[in-house]
Amino acid sequence: MASKSDRITTVEENLLKAGEDNECFKEKEPLGSNSFRISTGDSSLRNEQAIQPFQGLKLASHNVLERAQLTGRLKCSKCCGSRMFYCYTCFSLVGVNQEEIPQIKLPVKIDIIKHPNETDGKSTAVHAKLIAPDDVTIYTYPCIPEYEDKRHSVVLVFPGPGSVTVEEISKQLLEVSQKRSSASLEEPCPKRAKHDAELKDAQGVEGQQSACPLQRVVFIDSTWNQTSKIITDERLQALLQVELKTRKTCFWRHQKGSPDTYLATIEAIYYFLKDYHEQCLSQDYQGEYDNLLFFYSYLHQLINKAKHSAGKLN
Repeated sequence: MASKSDRITTVEENLLKAGEDNECFKEKEPLGSNSFRISTGDSSLRNEQAIQPFQGLKLASHNVLERAQLTGRLKCSKCCGSRMFYCYTCFSLVGVNQEEIPQIKLPVKIDIIKHPNETDGKSTAVHAKLIAPDDVTIYTYPCIPEYEDKRHSVVLVFPGPGSVTVEEISKQLLEVSQKRSSASLEEPCPKRAKHDAELKDAQGVEGQQSACPLQRVVFIDSTWNQTSKIITDERLQALLQVELKTRKTCFWRHQKGSPDTYLATIEAIYYFLKDYHEQCLSQDYQGEYDNLLFFYSYLHQLINKAKHSAGKLN
C-alpha cells in the first residue's frame, strides 16, 4: 500500500499491508457488505460472519473499493501523501471517483471537533465528511464555532452526569427556546426580531415534520483520554449534552479498559442520526443513513480478515 520510506504506521494500514503481502486481499470475490461469502470449512470465520454487525444494512456496493484496493496506494492530488481510498488529511477521495461513492443528505448539520493530537489516519470522522460533504464540517481544536446564541438548536453528543437521551432532545431544546423567548421580551426590538427569525428557521423544513428545533449536532473526535481539554472548553459548556447509552462499538481499535459503549466517531454519528430519525422526527427508519458506514464496514471486514490471516483473530 505504501513505499517503505513513507509508511503511515496506523494499525489498519499495517494490517492491510500485511494482507497484501500475503495475497489475502487479492481474491476476486467481493469483500464488501453485499457479499460476505466465507469458506464453510473455517468455523471461526463462520462465527465472525454470524456476528457481523453490518448485515442487514442498506449499503452501496463495495466493488469500487475492491478495485481501488487492487490498484494500491496513490498520491493525493492535494497534499501528495500516499493514500488508499481517501486522503484523511485533505478529506478527498484518492483513486476513486466521486460518482462511485454514495452521497447522502442529513437532516441536521454535523460539526466534528478534532483533538489536535489525534492521528489523522486513525480517525473515522473523515468518513462522514466524504459521504455527507454538504452537512459535515471538521474543525481542529481550539478552533470551535460560537454556539452561545444557538443553544436552542445545537446539542453536543458526549456522555456526562447531565446528559439526556436522544428521545429527550425535543423537550429539552424547546424548554431552552421558551426561556430564551421569555428573556428576549426584555430585550430591544432588533434582538427580538433576530430571535424570532432564528426560531422560525429552526422550525423550517424539519420543523414541519417534527416539533424538534434541532439544527446542528457537535461530536468530539479524540481518544477518550484526550477529551477532557475539549469537553471543558467554556464555549461548549452551555450546550445540551446527549448520550448514546445503548450502543456498542465494533471498532477494531477499541481502547483497552474502556467500556464497549465508547463509540468510534462515525459510529456515534450514525447511531445518533438513526435514533433522531425515529425518536425525534417520528419516522420509520429505512436505511437512510446506513451509507455513513460505507468505508467503515469495508475496513472492518478487511482488517478482521487480515487479523485472521495473521493468526491474530480466533
